[in-house]
Amino acid sequence: MELKQADFQKISRLIYDQCGISLHEGKKELVKARLGKRLQEGNFTSFSDYYRHITTEAGQDELILMLDSISTNLTYFFRESAHFDKLQSILPPLMEARLLNRQRKLQIWSAACSSGEEPYSLGIFAKELLAEKAGFVSILATDISTRVLKAAVQGIFPQDRMKNVPDPILKKYFQYGSGKRAGFYRVKEDVRNMVRFKRFNLMTLPPADFASDIIFCRNVMIYFDKPTQERLVDRLYKTLNGGGYFFIGHSESLTGLKHSFKYIGPSIYQK
Repeated sequence: MELKQADFQKISRLIYDQCGISLHEGKKELVKARLGKRLQEGNFTSFSDYYRHITTEAGQDELILMLDSISTNLTYFFRESAHFDKLQSILPPLMEARLLNRQRKLQIWSAACSSGEEPYSLGIFAKELLAEKAGFVSILATDISTRVLKAAVQGIFPQDRMKNVPDPILKKYFQYGSGKRAGFYRVKEDVRNMVRFKRFNLMTLPPADFASDIIFCRNVMIYFDKPTQERLVDRLYKTLNGGGYFFIGHSESLTGLKHSFKYIGPSIYQK
């Protein structure tokens, strides 16, 4: 089915307005391929017909599925290990400060958590580093994609996602599947219980209960233009508790953006 230039521009603008992803001309074939499946499943006769539907009130469920189809969700456990190395010196003092303030737990927000590898990695890391004090850690995991969140809640992963997981950690925090589940691992219940999954669009204002001591928002800004990046960074800065830390992807930087963060090291900032 042909994706006319006018339709591509309308759909690209809608995607930008909804979730901040900037799709240039070189992404036209990607949009055509991913949304072509949605057109077939919904029996739409053209991309124009599809666009008209998702911009109506009746098409809001399909709009969410369209955003699911466009967003990229590739990750694995303990990705970008230098960030976890830094957490070894960050987490203990933050926890001590939190224990002095017994009003709430220490919260880590995994923004754009995809299928759950990042928040589960953070939960395992906290349990290993903090031992029984890890019970005072709460992990918020959000994504715009309902599809990946559904998978994340299950906590079941193929073996190729476990390449960075040491064998002792694998045996301690994962259950290996049998029968039809052979070749898959499931995160054990005590780690899954540390994580609260929720659908959230980063283009909207975070609610009060998103206030966090550490925010991971990695490999997200690369899909946004500069004005959208600045708006996002400002929202996350306001959501972070005083003295908290902000982690972005190693291929990202706040250089050239207007922001209030203090630079700590490559891809690590502090409020």
